Amino acid sequence: MRIALAQLNTTVGALRENTEKIKEHCRNAQAGGADLIIFTELVITGYPPKDLLLYSSFIERERAMVTEELLPLTLECGLKILIGTTHLHSNKLYNAALLLEQGEIKSVHMKTLLPNYDTFDEQRYFESHSERKVELIGGIPTAITICEDIWNDKELCGSPLCDTNPLESLFAQGARLLINISASPYHLGKHALRENMLSFLAQKYNAGVIYLNQVGGNDELIFDGSSLIYNYRGELLYRAAAFEEELFYVETDNLFSPRVNFISSDVDNISSVMQALKLGLKDYVSKTGFKKTTLGLSGGIDSAVVAVLAVEALGTDNVLGILMPSPYSSDHSLEDAKTLAENLGITYRTIAIGEPFNAYLKLLNPDRVPLQDLAEENLQARIRGNLVMHISNREGYLALTTGNKSELAVGYCTLYGDMSGGLAVLADLPKMMVYELAHYLNQIYGWKIIPDRTITKAPSAELRPNQKDEDSLPPYHILDPILHLYIEKNLSQDEMIQQGYPEETVFQIIRMVDRAEFKRHQAAPGLRITTRTFGSGRRMPIARRFDY
Repeated sequence: MRIALAQLNTTVGALRENTEKIKEHCRNAQAGGADLIIFTELVITGYPPKDLLLYSSFIERERAMVTEELLPLTLECGLKILIGTTHLHSNKLYNAALLLEQGEIKSVHMKTLLPNYDTFDEQRYFESHSERKVELIGGIPTAITICEDIWNDKELCGSPLCDTNPLESLFAQGARLLINISASPYHLGKHALRENMLSFLAQKYNAGVIYLNQVGGNDELIFDGSSLIYNYRGELLYRAAAFEEELFYVETDNLFSPRVNFISSDVDNISSVMQALKLGLKDYVSKTGFKKTTLGLSGGIDSAVVAVLAVEALGTDNVLGILMPSPYSSDHSLEDAKTLAENLGITYRTIAIGEPFNAYLKLLNPDRVPLQDLAEENLQARIRGNLVMHISNREGYLALTTGNKSELAVGYCTLYGDMSGGLAVLADLPKMMVYELAHYLNQIYGWKIIPDRTITKAPSAELRPNQKDEDSLPPYHILDPILHLYIEKNLSQDEMIQQGYPEETVFQIIRMVDRAEFKRHQAAPGLRITTRTFGSGRRMPIARRFDY
């Protein structure tokens, strides 16, 4: 049997648009000689649909797409369709896979394990279903599963739901093929994690494995595709494109034959981070109805990296840089910002903020004597934020914020200032990774598109004379590892000190992270790159007291 697999980029809520894309790929699969085409988890609704699932009209319209559009297509094309949809049964909603054949729903396979950790909230919407049945597809007993259902083998499990393993009952029924339709978001290190797990399952159950993953950016989540096919020996037969749509095929005979040629394991590194951010940015802009973006260019590393990513994602004509020097901006920062804009070929404007800054100082200091305090430093950032948002509002640009995860973690950012915007591109990249990405971007361009001085100079907000980030923060090479342990690994102060980190530094960083929670609750959505991102991935109370 020839199986087609459609790794698609769908838009959440766009039921008609998504269905038309599905139909197009069905016809392409028919032309490619396929007997069956497989689509990803909740492909009609897009994933994650979140509270759209609470509207009965939404569920009814999705159901109509299946009954009125896809079932007739199985008769027209003579093609079987395995597709991820919602399924309403006895007034309960399930995350399901439907097998469509000859104008009918031949079978329904409902998801057992509903992830309810990190960015996932499926127990809010769906019921779990523990009954598992093997489906005969092309004469092959097949286990049809959905995303989380394959992640609970006790020998490998990293999920909090390890007590239940749906695969045990399915393979006890004689399954020889495992199909998993997924919407599995990317984070750095996910490729190796998936490949090790799927190869292990193929060997353990002596079964062929087809793993089909969604691709595309949906809000903060980025889905990398990278779908995989393994034979019964756990040998990789095919790896689909990363961060791109693809329609590909597998002959079932190959799933039960040894592989001759070796395919190496995937390398998940700074290159995949760049691809993920590029896709996440591109899809966020297009799926929210924008075409062009704007950002403040300071001459610093963060805004430079965001500008390059924006050009990579959207093209030079759709990126506007705004240079907003203050009385404390260095000449070299302004020069570096101009050089970057010219290197990229983007339009840029220079709007000096000295005059409005001085007007504010007079207005806000009754005795006309500036205090040169933190509030006045932040005032400059807020003036810049107003300018960026004014241009965004008047001219239809999506404003991009440029702060990184290290700054956002400790609150080294200005609410209603540099945090103003519609998307925080680097919000999940620690500062040291931003530097790594800058070097990589220069490498792939083959020349220093990001000026060398932007990378080598000491980072500074330039809101007061001779200011450096390290005046207020530990050095980033110390700060970032402690943030990783606290935010991603959930280690306590004592546990970090036991690992050799200075007690005073650890206490300082934890206190800064906790005190900045109110800022992060008001931040623009940020693209997810690490295992624990701010926002839906880390939900902390603002008003709290807890001694770590």
